[in-house]
This record gives sequence, structure tokens and C-alpha cells, in this order.
Amino acid sequence: MSRPPIIFWFKRDLRVADNPALALAAAQGPVLPLFIVEPALWREADRSARQWTFLAESLSDLRDALAALGQPLIVRLGEAVAVLETLRRAHGVVQIVSQQETGALWTFARDRAVAAWAAGQGVAWNELPQGGVVRGLRDEAGWSARRRRFLAGPPAEPPALEAVSGVEPGPIPTARILRLPEDPCPHRQRGGRQEALMLLHSHTARLHGGTETLAGERRGLRLSAHLGCGAVSVREVLAHLAGSGIDMASLRRLDSRLLQRDRALQLLERHPALERQALAAHAVTAPSADRGLLEAFERGETGLPFVDACLRYLAASGWISAPLRGMLVSVGCHLLGLDWRSAGLVLARRLTDYEAAVHWMQVQHAAGVGQEGRARIVDPLARGRAVDPTGAFIRRWVPELGLVPTAHLHAPWTWSEAQRVLGRRYPEPVVDPARAARDARRSLPAASGAPRSTRIRRRSAGTPDNQLRFDF
Repeated sequence: MSRPPIIFWFKRDLRVADNPALALAAAQGPVLPLFIVEPALWREADRSARQWTFLAESLSDLRDALAALGQPLIVRLGEAVAVLETLRRAHGVVQIVSQQETGALWTFARDRAVAAWAAGQGVAWNELPQGGVVRGLRDEAGWSARRRRFLAGPPAEPPALEAVSGVEPGPIPTARILRLPEDPCPHRQRGGRQEALMLLHSHTARLHGGTETLAGERRGLRLSAHLGCGAVSVREVLAHLAGSGIDMASLRRLDSRLLQRDRALQLLERHPALERQALAAHAVTAPSADRGLLEAFERGETGLPFVDACLRYLAASGWISAPLRGMLVSVGCHLLGLDWRSAGLVLARRLTDYEAAVHWMQVQHAAGVGQEGRARIVDPLARGRAVDPTGAFIRRWVPELGLVPTAHLHAPWTWSEAQRVLGRRYPEPVVDPARAARDARRSLPAASGAPRSTRIRRRSAGTPDNQLRFDF
């Protein structure tokens, strides 16, 4: 009598190599490798077509890799419990294996529903740890050491899979089928493990060649989106970097950023409502800002040239460096008066590498509602002049300012002929940045002395900013 197949539920581990959960399932019998496309998840306010398209490309790569092992990926569209119940009835499934998922609050609620269904149907659901995240850990004591032990050793090879006959793989749906709003992103990264490996193996050459661009994209790893969907593992990245011949200072910096990423995931594991609930004890909801301010922020038409250039760059590329993400949150929250959740959602939808843990930790940090409880009010004019002194970045992304002399480009209202441009080709600034910054400082509550269970490593004081560095 043949053994019933085990469902291996892929979530955010879209790879066959270095996947201990997949190896465990494969060692026990025939495997149904499954990915569930959940329309309700993609209706959430932090999701977008660019994110789905990147994920779909990663799924296509995974399907090819699984087919080479003997069993192509099965894709099903629907609510998770309904999909799993259909497969259970059709194939007599009594066991599901997956990695634990530490993601947005929606996924937390879905997993609780699946756990209740599995218990009710007598289905064993075996969840293995994801990366260095420790489920149920009350504080950070000993976490780093446990993470190091988890990541020790070389990445595991892909397991052989025992095929299950008579199962239709199913199509990978498009963004249109999911009814996602049109979301042009002409410079978006492509998804897929092969793309991730190409970036990883080209990193050493990129690190030592050329000059870093303002947005940091040339010399950075640019693996954040691939790590987010699990096309590569942190263990694989660390193993490659250790043997790549890069200098020790660069290796330590990259290792530190990967550690920060995992620390953010661990924080979200303890605080699953991070996207909605501020960690600072003193945090209050900002008064509702004028809807026009939120729309100007979303369109990149605030009248603050460097801010608009960054917002438009993000819209076109799906990525921007961590310091500039922090600046955008600071401007949105402190100068425009947007609530941190509203500003955070605008950016979340734009980010191809949206990772709930990393993103909302960064947003709370920059907005001053995180564990440290200290706001960071960034002067966008000073920041722009520091990193874009020639104005080339602004001219590329805000071409309406073509007539403005470089000396006035960061503050075109100071130009004697500003009326030729402002209010015509380009909007007047929606706020006076200096006055808005003064008002924000006066309105800030005193620091709360919030607990510091998450220790954040900063860049040195001599560097241009002290934002969290998660860009890799």
C-alpha cells in the first residue's frame, strides 16, 4: 500500500537548496510541493503588483528546480484552509511540513486558522524554524548565539523527491488575475533564484569596481527582495561571502546588516502587530493630515525636489537605500504630519523588497515611535545637498526643474525667477520645511525611556546619517 504524500507548503523559502524543512519532508515519503496564492493577502494595503510579479518570477524558477528533482511545484489559488482541505481529501494527506513564517499580521492570523484546521482534521503540521528566528523567545537574551549555531555549517544540497502522479501543477497567476491595480515599475529587479545567484556571485566585482551611486544600488548586494521570498538563504549568503575574498571590513559590514535583518524578524515574532502598534510607550496617533498631503507624498509632488526625486526613483525602481527610506519616513511624518502607518504603507507598496519586519521596524525607528522612542527629524534640503551636490539625481527624476540653476535646485523657491516654474511646471512646496521642522520639534513628546531589548548597531558618528542599515 502506497504511503500518503506529505504536503510541503512553500511560503517564504522558495528554493530547493539549503531548505531543511524540504529535506525533512523528502526523507519521509512522496512530497506534494505546494504554493498557495492567497487573493485576500494580495488585497492588503501593503501589497502591490510589482511585489507579486517579482514573486511569480521566483515561483517559476522554483518550479523548474523542483521539476529537475522529480516533482514540479503545485500552485493553487484560494484560501489556505480550503486549498489544504481539498488536497487532504484527494490524496489522504496526514502531514504538512513547512518553515515557520514570520511575516505581516495577516499571515499570523492565517497560520492560526490553518493550525486550528489541522488539529481538527488530525493532520500533523511540522513547522521548522526560519533562519535564526526563535519562536516563543521572550527576550533577546542568548538569541545571537542561537542564531550562530543555526547558521553554522555549509548549505545543504537539494534532496531527491519522490513524485506524486496525477496532480496538475496549475498555472502561476498574473497580477491581473489577482486584480491588482496596474503598477508600472520599469526598473524593477527580476525575481528568481538564478537572478539572486548572479547578484551574489557578481558582488565581489561590483564591490571593488566603480563608484557608488547616490541610491547605493551599484555596490550593494541587492539581495533583500530575494532573501525576503527565500530564493537564497542567509546561510548561503554568509558562506559565499566568507569565501569570496572580500576584505574583512566589508565582510563585517555585510554580516552586520544580515544580523540586523534577522533581529528585525525576531522582533516581529515577539510583536506581530508591529505594522499597527507602536513600540514606544509615549506614541500617539498623529492627527489626520490633509488628504492632499498624503497624495502629494505618494505621487512625488511635495514641491521638495530631493524628496520628490527619491519618491519617483522608488516608484520606478522598487528600491531605495535604507538612509533615504528613513529620510522619506521622517519627512512624511514630521514635516507633512502624516501618521507613521499611512506614510509606511505608501512606501511599502512601492518596495519590491518589502519585508514586513524590516520595513515596519525602520518606519517606527524613523518616525520616533519605535523602542528607542526618539524622533529623527531630517532636513531634506541639507540631506539632498550632501548626497546630490550637483543636482544630477534631481534633474534625472524631476525634469520639470530643468530651467532652475543648480545653485537653487534644492530650493527652487529661492530663485528670483521661480514663478516661471513653481505652480506651473512643478508644484509650490506643500510645507515650509524649516517651519514644519520647528513645529515638529515643539510638538514631540519627551523620550519615554522605552526598554531597549533590541540593540541597534549604528553607523559611526562621522557618517552622513545614523539610520538603520538594512540595504543589502
